[in-house]
Amino acid sequence: MRIVRAVAGVLAAVTAAGALTACGTGPNPVTGALSQATAPVAATTDGLVPVTVGVPGGLGAAPLDTPRQALVPQGWTMRVFARIPNARMAVWAPDGTLLVSVPDDGAVYRLSADGTRRDVLLQGLNQPHGLTFAGSTLYVAESSRVVAHDYAGGRLGAARVVVDGLPDARSPDLKGAYAHALKSVAVGPDGAVYVSVGSTGNITAEDLDARPPRASILRVPPGGGPAEPYAVGVRNGTGLAVAPDGAVWTAVNGRDNVPYPYDRPYGDSAGSAYGKVIDSYVTAHPAEALARLTPGRNLGWPYCNPEPDVRPGEPGSPQRFSDLPLIPDAGTNQGGRRLDCAALPRIEQAFGAHSAPLGLSFTRGALPEPWADGALAGVHGSWNATPPRAPEVSFFGWSGGTLGPQRTLVGGFQDDAGDRWGRPVAAVTGPDGAVYITDDDAGAVYRLAPPGR
Repeated sequence: MRIVRAVAGVLAAVTAAGALTACGTGPNPVTGALSQATAPVAATTDGLVPVTVGVPGGLGAAPLDTPRQALVPQGWTMRVFARIPNARMAVWAPDGTLLVSVPDDGAVYRLSADGTRRDVLLQGLNQPHGLTFAGSTLYVAESSRVVAHDYAGGRLGAARVVVDGLPDARSPDLKGAYAHALKSVAVGPDGAVYVSVGSTGNITAEDLDARPPRASILRVPPGGGPAEPYAVGVRNGTGLAVAPDGAVWTAVNGRDNVPYPYDRPYGDSAGSAYGKVIDSYVTAHPAEALARLTPGRNLGWPYCNPEPDVRPGEPGSPQRFSDLPLIPDAGTNQGGRRLDCAALPRIEQAFGAHSAPLGLSFTRGALPEPWADGALAGVHGSWNATPPRAPEVSFFGWSGGTLGPQRTLVGGFQDDAGDRWGRPVAAVTGPDGAVYITDDDAGAVYRLAPPGR
């Protein structure tokens, strides 16, 4: 797909294009090259080597019916663990089974420890997405609510509603216009429950004034109570996880069609390009945040965007993705009149534009160095950038109470022309010391194993 142009500088016109979204459920393949340029990767692949993905008998349906190669650390292996169409989030249960959500089926599936058996754990749900455990309690984030179940002996207790009435396409006031209905869930060490509530569209500023607010992370106090905003200005914080120190982190899908924010020429423009939507600029902007949340933090959307350019506004500028400033959006926040972006905390880490990070988890010493302690993020890859951002599994090392720069743990899902065979969603470490990766495009779960595991 090509980047869709909008009317620059006119908020109402861009809001009308709010259905544009950086990610979605189900297959969304890039079927051919979109330009003559080499498609970018999300991070460095230094030190990775190609391996053929193992495909056990009976699991070789398309696109895994031909040999596929992935880029992994030296000595690691990768094979298909199971096939689940449209597999999204995953979590390991206390009994050593892997639970996988499939919003399109309204179901949560359970896989045996060896992947050979699958049964339906929950069904008839409203787009179940986020999954997490707190002790023996399973939390499931549906589109309109979060429920909890006691989990013992492989059996579920009755559902207890943690929070209800979350906005989705069925909400009367939205009348079906909701681009980011899927929710993610995390539970803090104190028992507080956090749930991501995405925006209704690309730059729908009215989300900030909704009740409950959209484009936010909500918090339910320990023991229950009303959900209150914990962080705002979070366009689509699908990645949601608790770090070893108890802090909540989110990985965010940023906006599309960002107008050029500087009063100067850009590319072929003769005069000022301020407020214009330029394909080459949109392809590389804005960066997508990976941020540590604190009570009341504002990540800026839709008024401020993370600026990755080392030389801001210059075509072809090198980019950096750590400690990013926020700058005013030229369409929604001209001159910073709606929000002082410089007063907001800088973004700790970020992904390249249109990476579409989805699942987020922490390794907590489960893997060998240098991957032992850090965060894993499933990078879904862009749907409308030219050339497309490549899917991958990213790693961010944990040290000193924060996350370090992005590295690629698994790549190779997309070739230089932009053709793809898979799109990772979530990556979680298993009790056997391997990483399990869901892929909603290939309809697969992969087992990525360090040497000897």
